[in-house]
Amino acid sequence: MAKIKILTEAELRQCVSLSKEVHDVIAAAFARLAQGGVVMPPVLSMELPQVNGEVDVKTAFVPGMENFAIKVSPGFFDNPLKGLPSLNGLMVVLSAETGIVSAVLLDNGYLTDIRTAAAGGVAARFMAPRQVTTAGVIGTGLQARLQAQALLLERQVERLQVWGRDRAKAEQYAREQTGVLGIPVSVADSAEALVKSSQVVITTTPAKEPVISADWLHPGLHITAMGTDSPEKNEIDPAVFAKADLVAVDRVSQSLERGEMRSAVKAGLISADTVLPELPGISAGLVPGRVAEDQITLCDLTGTGVQDTAIADLALHRATAKGLGTLIDS
Repeated sequence: MAKIKILTEAELRQCVSLSKEVHDVIAAAFARLAQGGVVMPPVLSMELPQVNGEVDVKTAFVPGMENFAIKVSPGFFDNPLKGLPSLNGLMVVLSAETGIVSAVLLDNGYLTDIRTAAAGGVAARFMAPRQVTTAGVIGTGLQARLQAQALLLERQVERLQVWGRDRAKAEQYAREQTGVLGIPVSVADSAEALVKSSQVVITTTPAKEPVISADWLHPGLHITAMGTDSPEKNEIDPAVFAKADLVAVDRVSQSLERGEMRSAVKAGLISADTVLPELPGISAGLVPGRVAEDQITLCDLTGTGVQDTAIADLALHRATAKGLGTLIDS
C-alpha cells in the first residue's frame, strides 16, 4: 500500500523561504515551459458570488521532474467577519511516473505566496535596469512585502517607497519594512509621485481601475504588475502597452483572459491575436529581456501552474531530506 506524506504549513516553512535559489528554481521552470514538453492546462476557476468567494485550480506536468502538483486556491472574502483568513489552499503532489499521490501539502497558500514573489524576482532579474536607486511598491499587503524582498535579492536598491489607499497601513508598512529590508522605506504622497521617482515599481493590488497611468512613465522604468489575476481586475493603464518599449507576460493566454492584456484588448490598443514575449521565453534566453537602461518595460504576472509544480517538488524534496512530515496509508 502506498504511503502519502502529509506536510503542514509550519513544516513547509522550515523547508522553503524566499531566496535567490528559489528564484533560480522558478526561472528554470519558466524556461522549461518555453522549451516545450510541459503540459499546463488553462486555469480552472469558479466564481461563487453567493458566498463572495472564488476557487482557482492550477497544475502543470514538467517532463523530467519527479513530481507534479495540483493546487487548489480558495478565496472566501467574508471570512474575516467570521474570524477566519480569506485565503487558504493546499497542493496535492503526484508521482510524475505513476500518478500516485506522493504528498499533500497543507500550506494554506504559503507556497503560492513564495512562488508568486519569486516570479517577481525573476522578472526583475531579466527586465529591471541594472542601476536601481529608488524602487516603489503600490499596495501594502503580504505580496507588497514579499515582492520588495524578492527585488532586493536581484538588485541593490538604496531606498523604497510605498503607496496605498490607506495611509495608516502604508505608514505601518514603511516602519516594518525599514527594519526587514535594511534600507529606508518612506510613504509616497501619491502613486504618481512614486512612479515618477522610481526605476522599478511593483503593483500588488486587487484594483479594478488602473493605479498607474501611462502619462507617468519615464525612460529607465520597469513595472512588475502582479495584482491582476482575474477578469474584473486591472492595475495598469492600457495605454502603457502602446508607450512601453517592452511588454512581457508570464503566459499570453492567461493575460488575455485574466491579466493586463485583457484590458488592453478591450481598449483597442492591441488585438486578441497579439503575441507578446513571455517571461518563460526570456528566462530560457529565447527572446531578449531588457537590452538598454533607458527602456520602459512592463511584466504582467498572472501566476502559472508550472510555478506550483516547481515549488511543490522543491518543498517535498527538502522536507524528505529533513525527515519532516507524517506518513499515512493511502
